[in-house]
Amino acid sequence: MSKRHPLLSLRSVGPATLQDLLLLGIDTPGKLAAADPRILYDELCLRTGQNVDICQYDVFCCAVAQARDPDLPEEQKDWAWWSRRRKASEG
Repeated sequence: MSKRHPLLSLRSVGPATLQDLLLLGIDTPGKLAAADPRILYDELCLRTGQNVDICQYDVFCCAVAQARDPDLPEEQKDWAWWSRRRKASEG
């Protein structure tokens, strides 16, 4: 039986996001907590050679916030909360 990856314990991290994080060298909650979501997103676009959907940035914001604060309010553990926040800040 294989062990579950610790990053998968974060609500916003599923198998696809885990693969993105591993591609970026993020393999522990501690490394994720120290990361900048914008840099993660920009680096993912660069490494994949694609304009990754901006919602992945929201997922990274959510995952980083959860890694930094395990007691994050429940609604902030949902990447859509971060998407609404980003859209509101864009005016």
